[in-house]
Amino acid sequence: MSRLNSLKELEARRREIIAADKEKTAAVAVCCGTGCSASGARDVAAEFERLITEKGLAVRVRTRITGCHGFCEQGPLVVVEEAGSRPEHSTSLNDSNARPAGGESGPGGLLYCRVKPEDAEEILETSVLNDGVVEHLLYKDPVTGEKFRSENDVPFYAHQSRMLMGYNGRIDPGRIEDYLTAGGYGGLAQVLGGSMPPEDVIKEIEISGLRGRGGGGYPTGSKWDLCRRVEGEIRYVVCNADEGDPGCFQDRSILEGNPHLVLEGMIIAAYAVGAYEGYIYVRAEYPLALKQVATALEQAYEWGLLGDNILGSDLSFRVRISRGGGAFVCGEETALLSSIEGLTGEPNPRPRPPYPTSIGLWGFPTLINNVKTLAAVPDIIKKGGAWHASTGTDTSKGTMIFSLTGRVNNTGLVEVPMGMSLRELIFDVGGGIPGGRKFKAVQTGGPAGGCLPAEMLDLPLDYERLSEAGSIMGSGGMIVMDESTCMVDVARYFLSFTVDESCGKCTPCREGGRQMLALLDKFVHGTALEGGLNMLFELAATMQSSSLCALGKLAPNPVLTTLRYFEDEYRSHFEQWRCPAGVCRPLISYTIDAEACTACGRCLEACLAGALTGVEDEVPELDDQLCTKCGACRDVCRFSAILVG
Repeated sequence: MSRLNSLKELEARRREIIAADKEKTAAVAVCCGTGCSASGARDVAAEFERLITEKGLAVRVRTRITGCHGFCEQGPLVVVEEAGSRPEHSTSLNDSNARPAGGESGPGGLLYCRVKPEDAEEILETSVLNDGVVEHLLYKDPVTGEKFRSENDVPFYAHQSRMLMGYNGRIDPGRIEDYLTAGGYGGLAQVLGGSMPPEDVIKEIEISGLRGRGGGGYPTGSKWDLCRRVEGEIRYVVCNADEGDPGCFQDRSILEGNPHLVLEGMIIAAYAVGAYEGYIYVRAEYPLALKQVATALEQAYEWGLLGDNILGSDLSFRVRISRGGGAFVCGEETALLSSIEGLTGEPNPRPRPPYPTSIGLWGFPTLINNVKTLAAVPDIIKKGGAWHASTGTDTSKGTMIFSLTGRVNNTGLVEVPMGMSLRELIFDVGGGIPGGRKFKAVQTGGPAGGCLPAEMLDLPLDYERLSEAGSIMGSGGMIVMDESTCMVDVARYFLSFTVDESCGKCTPCREGGRQMLALLDKFVHGTALEGGLNMLFELAATMQSSSLCALGKLAPNPVLTTLRYFEDEYRSHFEQWRCPAGVCRPLISYTIDAEACTACGRCLEACLAGALTGVEDEVPELDDQLCTKCGACRDVCRFSAILVG
């Protein structure tokens, strides 16, 4: 591939790719994101490739290895693009309809779930070469039993607005050609075409209402403007892909599934603020994301989309990869910069102000944006800031990608409009709580977020409303909890994570977190006193007001929100020496309901502590002194005969 030296050459090359792609009459898209790959998706894709070659179908049928489709619970996922329903290719790099946006792109293809390699031949014969459907591989609603044929009819997808994630199922992340056919680099072409000076680009971002998707929610356009206004010739653009929140994998999935989208956003940002060098800071634990980003960078340099005089313009911009060492604190901007500079991320958060936009990497102005923030930029430029601002609420525009996990039927990545209620997200998109259990709480914002109760299910998801409730948007983590969850134990779990990840530089976070954790240990062991509640509040207030960085300021959130909404559970732990959810082992005991027990003996086999004894056809006896409250007997009992008190 020879380097492209003008927008005209890029346009011509894109049309050639589209013409060649139209020769294929069908495509089988196999999700090979990290989740589906762990379930065997690579073997599924290899089997499709083998069969297509063996049957001489390579001229007609293409296997597309894609990034994460989001529906991780049902993986490996395969989508067969039906005749007449394939996303239309754009006719221009600036075409605002170029994006194949998942749930917004028409009827979609056949969605097959939990596909195994041995299913590949049946899918090819039935759905690719003919118009049939493999019924047993369709998605089946766990509540109603209804089957869904089209990807976009599945409730999990139907309630979403997949502005960013919609690309993943239609693009092979290893092929820049796929990104171009979806209108890729159209935003860059628009800003380099002479009609958008840097000030106009920033203005469009301001109009869009885009806010940082990495946690703080700071207005993106304002941050860009601040960086551009600082005097000096040297500036940097940094993509923060240090996704450290437990259970969060949105940034990883975007980088794995569509790295060019993020790269295009970085180049546009560099044009807007006047930067000539950039870094993508990626966690070293993300091997597939690192591989896809490295491939995208190589392709972009080869095609003339990075380097000197990009596409024959005056813009020059170079990007390097910086691998993170795994410290959670490196997600904080100043610690991240220290890591890029070769220092350890901990204990190196810096006091702010000054902010990185004025004094950042090696002392120069530095623009730092999250993966999701940068990924939103190309479409904003192509479609206009007003288009982006038309989705969401008055103060929170666009969409947000959440990692929906925990006690919910449909786990995975969901992209919904800002302002959607928690109820809609958990019950309409997530499919509700499995096993007929009751919803109890949801934690938003990762380990430093807050736990919100059932009374707040109608709370709209925007920055201000979540903050008022004591939680945060964060980077999009969302963990659903049912009635079997102990909220004291939950607060203790998340605080233990932030205590472990504290860099230790400032006393309020280092010592305050440890003291709060020690108090929570007393609650779960039944040794807490009344004064423990007040002490938790005092320690939390001190951490919030005087910690050096956001990690320390936000770490008390899980404790404060569980105290605010579930104080009765705390009181049960020290007033009644009882854990209502039956989770905290020192505060529970097991008994056997003789009337419910059928003497099947399954619990006897499951108990490794020897606490259950008995003979065939008789109700077992339980020795409370030997019982470790591990729950193994309850897990195997089919008659709910093991009671927790």
